[in-house]
Amino acid sequence: MNSFASRVASTAVGVALVLTATPIPASADGPSPLFALVDAAAQRLQTADPVAASKWTTGGPIEDRAREQQVIDAVTAQASQHGVDDGYVQRVFRDQISATVGVEYGRFSEWKLDPASAPATAPNLSESRTTIDGLNRTMVDEIAAQWNSLHSPSCVTDLEAARNAVVDARGLDALYQRGLMFATGSYCQ
Repeated sequence: MNSFASRVASTAVGVALVLTATPIPASADGPSPLFALVDAAAQRLQTADPVAASKWTTGGPIEDRAREQQVIDAVTAQASQHGVDDGYVQRVFRDQISATVGVEYGRFSEWKLDPASAPATAPNLSESRTTIDGLNRTMVDEIAAQWNSLHSPSCVTDLEAARNAVVDARGLDALYQRGLMFATGSYCQ
């Protein structure tokens, strides 16, 4: 198995465990009140590898406007239940989706330029989407719980601390770090 196929297989196992695994805990003092939100965003972003592998092996398109709209509709409805601004949640998730799509394009580019690194098999896309849906719910819950922090003067500092802690905790590579920066770019208002 080539190194990328090994990474996809490893990521697929991780994706399957995401909903049952305990998230990386913030310390009692916590690196940031936004840690759990940013960590969920990173976990959601990390689904890009198995999703891209599935799309690569099946010949599916990277962008799926219908699925993206389903996600936006679901998180908007959940945000309304929490009394959270719909427009804010839509912006956050559009950024999250764009970041994930960007990572998927990055993987496709790697495989196009180095066909030997392309996955020969991939996990079922529906499994990844189930994980994504769960992480979306977690993110909206965290947005609601941290609404005041997301709108406080310390948000930018708290967000940077959370990003740094999550990058270290999850060992994110350069592509995922750029993706996380983009995915979380509209958090502070």
